Amino acid sequence: MTQTPVSLIVVSRHRTAALLRAIRAVQLQDHLLLELIVVADPAAAVAVQALDLPIKLVVFDQPNISAARNAGMAVAAGEIVAFLDDDAVPEPTWISRLSAPFANAALRMATGFVRGRNGISDQWCACDVDQFGWDHPLQVDRIATTRLAGTGARALKAQGTNCAFRRLDLLQLGGFDAAFRFYLDDADLSLRMAALGGLSAAVPDAVVQHGFAASVRRRADRVPLSLRDIGASSAYFLRRHAPGADLVAALQTHGQAQWARLISQMVQGGLEPRALAPLLASFEAGWAMGLAQPMQAMTPLPDTAPAFVAMPTNARDGVLIAGRIWQRRALQRRAGVEAALGKIVTVICLSPTTWYHHQSFESGGYWMQRGGIYGKAARDQAPLRISMFARRVQEEAARIAKTRPIG
Repeated sequence: MTQTPVSLIVVSRHRTAALLRAIRAVQLQDHLLLELIVVADPAAAVAVQALDLPIKLVVFDQPNISAARNAGMAVAAGEIVAFLDDDAVPEPTWISRLSAPFANAALRMATGFVRGRNGISDQWCACDVDQFGWDHPLQVDRIATTRLAGTGARALKAQGTNCAFRRLDLLQLGGFDAAFRFYLDDADLSLRMAALGGLSAAVPDAVVQHGFAASVRRRADRVPLSLRDIGASSAYFLRRHAPGADLVAALQTHGQAQWARLISQMVQGGLEPRALAPLLASFEAGWAMGLAQPMQAMTPLPDTAPAFVAMPTNARDGVLIAGRIWQRRALQRRAGVEAALGKIVTVICLSPTTWYHHQSFESGGYWMQRGGIYGKAARDQAPLRISMFARRVQEEAARIAKTRPIG
C-alpha cells in the first residue's frame, strides 16, 4: 500500500526529558514516509541535536503553542501535517492509522483517541465543538473510522496532541491563530477547517498516551497555576466565532464552568480553598484581555518548505514479555536487550494483588504495564477481577495488540 508523506510537528518548551521520551517513541512508528519536526527552546534543541537523528529542528522559546506550530509548519514538506504534544507517547501504528483516511480526497482533518496517564483509560474520545467553545461528546464506532461533515459553527474537534491536516489546507487558512496561546487553538482551527467544506475523521485506533506534564500554567496533576490565558482565549474565541453573543452572559457561564472545575479540584485535595478566588480573578482578568485584543486577520502562509527529510522508520517485530513482580528486574533487562535489537517490546509485570494497572513508555524504549492479577485496568472495570496469571496476561495482550504488535 502506498503511504502518504507525513510531517510530524512536536512543540516543546522547558520539558526536555519529556521531549526526548516522545522522540524515542516516534522512532518506533511503522509509517515509512515520516519526517519529524521539533520546535523547542534552546536547551532542548541542544539535547535533540545530540541524538544525531535526521530531525528538522526549529529553535523557538515563546510561551505560545500556536506560533510555535506555525514555525514548524514553515519547514514541513509532507502532504499531511500531524501534531503531537511533547508529554505524549504514540503507539507504533499511530501515524499510519491517522493518515490512512486521507486517501479520501474529501478529507481535510483527522483526529485520534487519547489515553490518560495510566496509559489504558480514555482521556479524550471523539467530540465536536460549537461556536461558543463548548465540547459535545460524540458516540462513534470504537473500531472503524467515522467521517463527518461540519460547519463553521459546529465541527469535529481536533485533539491538539493527536491530529493531522492536509498541509495545503493549513497554509490556505493561515495556520494556527497565534492569539490562542495554548487554549482553544485546536477548536478554532477545527471550525475554520470545517468551514472550507469536506470531511473530518475520528480514528479510534490512532492512539497516543497523554501525560499532562507540568508547565508554567499548570501542575502535573492538572491543577492550574493561572487561568489568565484560558480567559483571554475564551473571550477571543467568542468574538471570532460567535460575534453576536452576549459577552457579559458568556463571561458568567464560562466563569461558572471554571469555578466548578476549581471546586472539584479542591474537593480532591489539589487546591487550598484560599486559592480559588485568585484563580477565578485571573480568569476574569484574562477575559478582559481577550475582549481588548485586536482581531488577527488570518491570511495564507507561503509554501516555502525545504525538502522532505525522512526518519529511519519501518515496520518492526513485536515481542511480549510477561512475568511476576518479583521478576521485574529480569524482565526489564530482557526488554532492554530486545528494544536495542529494534523490536517493539511490551512488558506485562503482574503481582498477586488488586492493584490498578498502569502502562508507560520507559526510557529504555519499551512499554511496561504494571498491576495486580486481580486489579482493574480501565477505569470503568470492576475493582476486583477473578483471574489467573496466564489468563490475565492473555486478556491484556489481546487489548494491547489492537494498536501495537506483540508477536
